[in-house]
Amino acid sequence: MTDATRRADAEADGLLASLAVYLRPRVLIVILLGFSSGLPLALSGATLTIWMAEAKVNLATIGLFALVGVPYNFKFVWAPLVDALDVPLLGRWLGRRRGWLVFTQLLLALAVVWLGFQDPVNAPWHVALGALLVATASATQDIVVDAFRVESLEVREQAAGMAGYVAAYRVGMLASGAGVVLLVAWFEVLGVPRADVWGWGYVCAALMVGVGLIASLLAKEPAGADPVKHDVPVLKRIAQTAVGAFGEFLSRRSAIAILLFVVLYKFCDAFAGVLTGAFVIDIGFDKAAYAGIVKGVGFASALIGGFAGGLIARALPLSTSLWVGGLLQMASNLAFSWQAWMGVSLPALTATIIVENFTGAIGTVIFVAYISALCGDRAHTATQYALLTALAAVGRTFLASGAGFIAQSTGWMTFFAITAVAALPGLALLAYLQARGHFRELAGGAKG
Repeated sequence: MTDATRRADAEADGLLASLAVYLRPRVLIVILLGFSSGLPLALSGATLTIWMAEAKVNLATIGLFALVGVPYNFKFVWAPLVDALDVPLLGRWLGRRRGWLVFTQLLLALAVVWLGFQDPVNAPWHVALGALLVATASATQDIVVDAFRVESLEVREQAAGMAGYVAAYRVGMLASGAGVVLLVAWFEVLGVPRADVWGWGYVCAALMVGVGLIASLLAKEPAGADPVKHDVPVLKRIAQTAVGAFGEFLSRRSAIAILLFVVLYKFCDAFAGVLTGAFVIDIGFDKAAYAGIVKGVGFASALIGGFAGGLIARALPLSTSLWVGGLLQMASNLAFSWQAWMGVSLPALTATIIVENFTGAIGTVIFVAYISALCGDRAHTATQYALLTALAAVGRTFLASGAGFIAQSTGWMTFFAITAVAALPGLALLAYLQARGHFRELAGGAKG
């Protein structure tokens, strides 16, 4: 056998091993939980908006319903509850994480059913309460799923688990978005009274929560968590957990640099992404092109990119993977500068959206694998992960908020070039952390 043949065989074996990780039971469980996490988002958002618009609710009221998404932004506030407390009975039977999973999924299913049978015209406040309950149960489920995923998967499985999770999350969003709308239309064709069709559509969505519920019951409780100290008062336990989560993280070497890196790594992606829709429409494309290419082609590209990110993170060291993801994100923003120069060209827009979504998904999966590796303290997994993801959203919500002013002043070509340059601070921090041995410390503390 020649050296070239041996190398080819080794590469084939490596690829098969990278793909086989998706078939491991604990990774499959995480993928099913991803579907359950993605399912509720549209039910209190886009799908609810369509229902209200069809019911002729005024636009001002529909716009205010965006506020029901607030629990997703502040879920870190009650994350210490998940780390500090067991759910009565369920925690004893299933373990802390699985007990919380089953509890939140049952609450979520009940909230979805209750929301579905409200009247958006005559009882808008009841609808608002139902949507808020769905969002709160969903955000709590996200806290538990994230903690469960981090604690269940080995470091080398994190990126693959996250790739599968993201793909299933998007499928869940599709099921509760277009899927529920199509179901409602089908019920109307079957002759179900118009006043009831949305209620039964939401009942079907609640039944889909069963996917996550089955996954939770089939899963194994992650090992290594400290038992709850029942001799300590509840409020004191929660306070100790919150303080401990902050204190443990801030005591690490280069803690401030790590937190800044978490804020800035995806900033260039968020900086450009906040105006993608406005850019496509402004340069002359119509809504059909936006829906078909930006949403349709972008969805498929993001799914493929997510799995590619999982393969990269499994094949390469974490620091190298972060370099790959960061540089790809930076380069993809320049594709929009090229699009601005090309103008209204459907082939060019298709290529740009494929590049942007594919590379963005790679960066996201690798970055989430990194955040997961940071949450190594089992006593504070849920709290620390919720805090880090909230911090990562700072770039998308606050730092990118001035993007419109910059685009208005510079024009689209220059704006997207600036967003590419915005990647440099994050990459500089990556180089700094690498030089400080940060990634060797993470690898040394890795389980498995």
